Amino acid sequence: MLVLFETAAGYAIFKVLDESKLQQVDSLYKEFETAEKANKILKLKHFEKFQDTTEALAAATALVEGKIGKSLKKVLKKVVAKEAHEQLAISDAKLGGVIKEKLDLSCVYSPAVAELMRCIRSQMEGLISGLPARDFSAMSLGLAHSLSRYKLKFSPDKVDTMIVQAISLLDDLDKELNNYIMRCREWYGWHFPELGKVITDNLAYCKTVRKVGDRTNVSSTDLSEYLPEEIEAEVKLAAEISMGTEVSEQDIGNIRHLCDQVIEISEYRTQLYDYLKNRMMAIAPNLTVMVGELVGARLISHAGSLLNLAKHPASTVQILGAEKALFRALKTRKDTPKYGLIYHASLVGQTTAKNKGKISRMLAAKASLAIRYDALGEDTNAEMGVENRAKLEARLRQLEDRGIRRISGTGKAMAKADKYQHKSEIRIYDPSADSTIPSTSKKRKFEELEGETSEQDPVTPVVKSKKPKKEPPAEEQEAETAQTESGKKKKKKKDKRAEEEPEEPKEEEEEMAVTEPTEKKKKKKKKKVKEEEDE
Repeated sequence: MLVLFETAAGYAIFKVLDESKLQQVDSLYKEFETAEKANKILKLKHFEKFQDTTEALAAATALVEGKIGKSLKKVLKKVVAKEAHEQLAISDAKLGGVIKEKLDLSCVYSPAVAELMRCIRSQMEGLISGLPARDFSAMSLGLAHSLSRYKLKFSPDKVDTMIVQAISLLDDLDKELNNYIMRCREWYGWHFPELGKVITDNLAYCKTVRKVGDRTNVSSTDLSEYLPEEIEAEVKLAAEISMGTEVSEQDIGNIRHLCDQVIEISEYRTQLYDYLKNRMMAIAPNLTVMVGELVGARLISHAGSLLNLAKHPASTVQILGAEKALFRALKTRKDTPKYGLIYHASLVGQTTAKNKGKISRMLAAKASLAIRYDALGEDTNAEMGVENRAKLEARLRQLEDRGIRRISGTGKAMAKADKYQHKSEIRIYDPSADSTIPSTSKKRKFEELEGETSEQDPVTPVVKSKKPKKEPPAEEQEAETAQTESGKKKKKKKDKRAEEEPEEPKEEEEEMAVTEPTEKKKKKKKKKVKEEEDE
């Protein structure tokens, strides 16, 4: 029997000297306690060394996938085919089926063979001669790194560290550009303040200042390369009536040097943005389609790497970048933030304020799927990102139009329609119009009711209709005024008493109410008697 054993350094083929020992599976490890005992059972027949780590990685990946590599096929044809009558012990049943199919060799895989492989691994240095332990450990470590990198699809061309550095540098360049441009506008504004109001574009402003220099040169300078005709005419007109101060040639030279710096940084920023866009499409194409290059790069930079970002759930991706607001909301027991860095994505920006929270949640869910697909998937196309973006745009239109059509999912969260209320055009018949009795006014009804109560109870005052008053003579008017004054004095005295004695029984109030209408009746009777005497 022959044994095929693969190491990090190459393929080894052993010949079994004593097959009877293999049948004792439980006690087989005792035969491999030392290298001398192991050499009595196995003998190295052939060793095919790998030339480099690339060949070792190709052989290892072929074995993992159950395929025959070129080097293995060469070894089997060279050594094993000569002794085709013997069986070949292997460590993988799937690989044995492929070898039998292609090379017509009988392969064996059993628990005894698996135990034998473990024993060979324990005494590998003694069984394989001419391989130092230090070199073997270095080969094993290199192969382990290469194999793990291959399994996770981490090629040297696909390094997200470049994205982290590029987006950080892009943010720094934006800050420096803003500082330089503001300094340039303020500096040259002392000499030609009107130019800053006419030219709003920062890059065009710096190019114009660099070409013009002193404002007296504006009339003789052609600015059509940087400015449209209308703005160029405004600049020349403003230069003639400018209120700025005079500056020296040395000042103009320093301002021009600052403008050169601004223009160079702006050009480098455009190059860096193109580089970042290309790297994002190479490393995370689906994420780039979903949220854009800048937002995707900021998410990767915030998480540390694409693999770390892939480990985050969708809820974390949604509020990534708003940690300070989140912990402040948790501390003060207020509403937590709905979005972080994802707020700057185009899908969230084009929605109304009412739907921003919903869209950011849905976008984070789809973006987290895209991130995991980019980090751990085998394909490098952006088909999944395009499909998910189309779904989100359709959902956004549905939210804006308040539709009910289902886009995806199980339909549990379908939009609820408003309750339908039928409004009939038929009018209901009003029976109150049939009555022929004239309706009395509320005021008249109130007067009649009060009249009835006065007849039943003579103590309460009676409301009577107004009659045209006859003007009494002067003597009577004087008598009436005297009586009214005396009545007012009495009332004041009563009020004072009421204030001094606030807690009197209610019977006194009732007596006051009874005496007032009786005095009025007496006065009216006296008036009637005087009128009759005058007549």
